[in-house]
Amino acid sequence: MSKTFLSAALAAVLVAGGLAVPVASHAEDASAPAPDAAISLSGGAVAAGVGFVWGSGQLDYQGEPHAVKVSGLSVVDVGVAKISASGSVYNLKTLKDFDGVYTAFAAGATIAGGGGVAYLRNQNGVVIKLNSTSAGLRFNLSANGVTLKVES
Repeated sequence: MSKTFLSAALAAVLVAGGLAVPVASHAEDASAPAPDAAISLSGGAVAAGVGFVWGSGQLDYQGEPHAVKVSGLSVVDVGVAKISASGSVYNLKTLKDFDGVYTAFAAGATIAGGGGVAYLRNQNGVVIKLNSTSAGLRFNLSANGVTLKVES
């Protein structure tokens, strides 16, 4: 699986959606806590420009890989077929806290090469910092946010 889907999607959604709020990067702040897990996502678009995005990924938590299902993203750009992102997960106390609806609470500037950074938080306080490596992608969060769920 690619290690850049979710971060690209969410970062692009936030920037494209006008939610661009500058925040300090956890990775750039020496006093920031170490991430509790890592996430990588990949997916594809159906009817790009009008349709939806399907996705899946992997959450690496406490040395174990866990499959993740993604729903609630749509693609704005025409001609996009594959998307990818990777990121760090914070405030993850137990695996069950990961599942939920994530909403954007900040977005960073586009980084070199066309990628971006987005910050998402769920109802359990779990925060994901996503890094996009897909140049020029713009996504929309559904009105209900992006749902991430560990598959059994």
